[in-house]
Amino acid sequence: MERFHCCTEEPKHAAYNNLEGLGTGFELETVKSNIRILFEDAVKKRLMAHRRIGCLLSGGLDSSLVAATLVKLANEEQLPYPIQTFSIGAEDSPDVAAARQVAAHIGSEHHEVNFTPEEGIRALEEVIVHLESYDITTLRASVGMYLISKYIREKTDSVVIFSGEGSDELTQGYIYFHKAPSPKAAAEDSVRLLKELYLFDVLRADRTTAAHGLELRVPFLDHRFTAYYLSLPEEMRVPKDGVEKHLLREAFKGLKLIPDEILWRRKEAFSDGMTSMKKSWYSSLQEHIESEVNDSELEKANTRFPFNPPTTKEGFFIRQIFEKHYPNRCEWTPHYWMPRWIKATDPSARTLSIYKPDKDQ
Repeated sequence: MERFHCCTEEPKHAAYNNLEGLGTGFELETVKSNIRILFEDAVKKRLMAHRRIGCLLSGGLDSSLVAATLVKLANEEQLPYPIQTFSIGAEDSPDVAAARQVAAHIGSEHHEVNFTPEEGIRALEEVIVHLESYDITTLRASVGMYLISKYIREKTDSVVIFSGEGSDELTQGYIYFHKAPSPKAAAEDSVRLLKELYLFDVLRADRTTAAHGLELRVPFLDHRFTAYYLSLPEEMRVPKDGVEKHLLREAFKGLKLIPDEILWRRKEAFSDGMTSMKKSWYSSLQEHIESEVNDSELEKANTRFPFNPPTTKEGFFIRQIFEKHYPNRCEWTPHYWMPRWIKATDPSARTLSIYKPDKDQ
């Protein structure tokens, strides 16, 4: 009989989650294969759940890869239910159309949540309370995620929710990376963004889902996957041929995991992609705020809010609500999320000259 381990002896270790097939070196085909293996493993290890699993699906590259891989593995593991996917937007929004296409391709049980700017404006104060932040771009994107999480909780039995958060930071997916002065600068900013995730995108994703009792899982932030991707040569990770996340797209090229037009779909701001082609959520929000904040109030913003003073009426409007619920807590948001290497006073991708939403392509 094997005796119990004695505390004075060298501890015994067991191999855990060994991955087969990983190659060495930085040859393109090797790197692409490793990305696929590590990403699939990142999704697979998160399949363990006592509650039903679902997935947010915007129709963009990141959420589509997560959803497609999730459905594939769920079928292999013979989960006793189909994977539910969820999208939110106006009837004619590009995200809803793209998500519908992906869902049909992968065979998920798809749900579409209708979004109106009026509903978004009504939810804004609730979202600020849950986020405990006044960062402008984080709030804009949080409204849609908050409302879709509410739908999931009230209308379905999915509780464990997969999402594509973290990919933009890790794989240099933001539009402004096209303006990076060098691969080194882009790589350094990617690390900065990852270190600040808890202030912005992960804060948004975690708080808006948790507000409705959902558990979020984010495969792109798997420690093995991120460690490998960040170890790749800086030149491999930058946008190429006018396309951001080029390496990630190349890794899944030709596999038919998701439709080709989705695989090569350009980055679209979530808060823009979910709204009408006729009028964006951004534009509707600006119109509402224009009637709530006057020029003289904005001129006095530096005096009223000396820490992180807002420079736009939208920033002023959001800050007022934040201070109402969290007085003297402005340092919770140490700075605003803003694009790099571009002169900008507003974080919206829509204000950047290099931004081209779906309807303009």
